Amino acid sequence: MIKKLIADGVTENEFLEAVRKRQTETDKEISAVVTEIIENVRQNGQSAVDTYTLKFDGKVPEYTEVSRDIINDALSEADEDFVTALLNAHANIADFHNRQVEQSLIVTKPDGTILGQRVRGLHRVGLYVPGGMAAYPSSVLMNAIPAKIAGVTELIMVTPPLKDGTPNKDILVAAAICGVDRVFLCGGAQAVAAMAYGTEIIPKCDKIVGPGNIFVATAKKLLYGIVDIDMIAGPSEILVIADETADPRFIAADLLSQAEHDKLASSILITTSETIADETIKEIERQLPALSRRDIAEYSIENFGAIIVEPNIYKAIFLADELAPEHLELQTENPLSLVGRTNNAGSVFLGQYTPEALGDYFAGPNHVLPTSGTARFFSPLSVHSFTKRSSFIYYTEDALRRDSGDILKIADREGLTAHAMSVKIRVED
Repeated sequence: MIKKLIADGVTENEFLEAVRKRQTETDKEISAVVTEIIENVRQNGQSAVDTYTLKFDGKVPEYTEVSRDIINDALSEADEDFVTALLNAHANIADFHNRQVEQSLIVTKPDGTILGQRVRGLHRVGLYVPGGMAAYPSSVLMNAIPAKIAGVTELIMVTPPLKDGTPNKDILVAAAICGVDRVFLCGGAQAVAAMAYGTEIIPKCDKIVGPGNIFVATAKKLLYGIVDIDMIAGPSEILVIADETADPRFIAADLLSQAEHDKLASSILITTSETIADETIKEIERQLPALSRRDIAEYSIENFGAIIVEPNIYKAIFLADELAPEHLELQTENPLSLVGRTNNAGSVFLGQYTPEALGDYFAGPNHVLPTSGTARFFSPLSVHSFTKRSSFIYYTEDALRRDSGDILKIADREGLTAHAMSVKIRVED
């Protein structure tokens, strides 16, 4: 069962350090397997992808690209309430991400100098979406919506086929709602490699986003530089900070909501109240047996979960910043007074009625978040993730003559005589 620790400046730090060091590095054997898959796809294209699809999925689909008719049929035949829920989520997510749109800029100076920055969407982005038992329509929404708002020219999606060789219809429904341009049936490291290099069927992409298993994550990591990626994701995390006003039922449910993701997931409560700590332990024991993924959640809670009693709320915030969790919940009497003190978290959830699942599915902010302490320097997926910027400069002859002396001093100091000459040749009479 989950551990209870009394903060003393040592015990809690030893536990948090153990969480930071939990196995997140790719196994060397997995890296070797993925490297071989990538190279095979690079050299042999679609035939290599099909070979791996047969090997890992059991059957090569009758079609690799899903036709628009099949996608539209999935939407028209879908459960009406499910479609409505996705449309409502889409509205919230789109509203939030529309506010992130960055405008190009141009600065004109009195001497005729023009400086600027041009912002535009990437040309083609590939979205990996798990299929089969781990099918997440919400991931389609969270990745596709900001890409479309950013102005990505073409958004393609790859997703593993079901055992019968057909696509997961819930994934197709989400793709239709989000305006995904093309959908292909393949998965695993081979699908990532196909999007990075392109095949006879699957086009080459500029960026690859979306969740996947360790083979998918490893492929993205190894291919970074050949293609851009969203981030290197580790196991899911939640850290709840709670005072005596919190409800142990809510805390337990939220801790378990992350524990069921992955055996390596981390679920931690830091509370100022030992009573809350004890009651939360009881609630975890009560709620755990009802979970469909009980075995996974139980392993996660026992190995990477803890309840830490820290009477000082500001020390609790400090510990949270040190861990830099993916999800941070502030279940306190006045969470708005604390949010300004939190610097390192992927997303912060404020109050008793803001469970992490609200962010996963519906509220609007993106659920693709930095993990494994990378919230210290990484940000959530956003519209900015799908844009690129280039600057432009225009100088008149008079302006160049005016600034040439400073430019030449710097170029000469750096020993770059050709740089200096490119200026001198323009200003010498």
